Amino acid sequence: MAEPVGLSDSMCESADGKLVGAWKLVSASSTTSSGERSETPYGPSPVGFLTYTAEGRVTALISYGGRESLTFGGGTQEEQAEAFKTFLAYAGRYSLSGDKVIHHVEISSIPNYVDKDLIRSVKFEGDRIVLVTPPTRLNGKLQTVELIWQRLPVGS
Repeated sequence: MAEPVGLSDSMCESADGKLVGAWKLVSASSTTSSGERSETPYGPSPVGFLTYTAEGRVTALISYGGRESLTFGGGTQEEQAEAFKTFLAYAGRYSLSGDKVIHHVEISSIPNYVDKDLIRSVKFEGDRIVLVTPPTRLNGKLQTVELIWQRLPVGS
């Protein structure tokens, strides 16, 4: 794994108006290698937040849409398993390389992500970014996931 470092002053200048900041998930879609497309890989109306800092830190949170509340006392084992299955959170450092952003995961709700690099292609579209994963297993199928994020105004 490449050793992540903080962003240099010149990188912050170029990334500041583009990547650094807080983002809210606008949409998520996935496509299998056979071309099967889903507009709801994270359920209907997922919610997500993504934060990139000038110091080179990233935090990502995605909650599937339609999650049920747990019953009193923390829920049953089945409810807890479903709650785990429908929420993704991780944090660590990030680095930029051309049109790719690499998330160097240090902590995650999915233990297998820890100490791994999650590579995303990144495309800037005004006040939105589009992140696309390499083929990834999601809901039992190998898929490419496209996430569109809207920049949140400072102070919101």
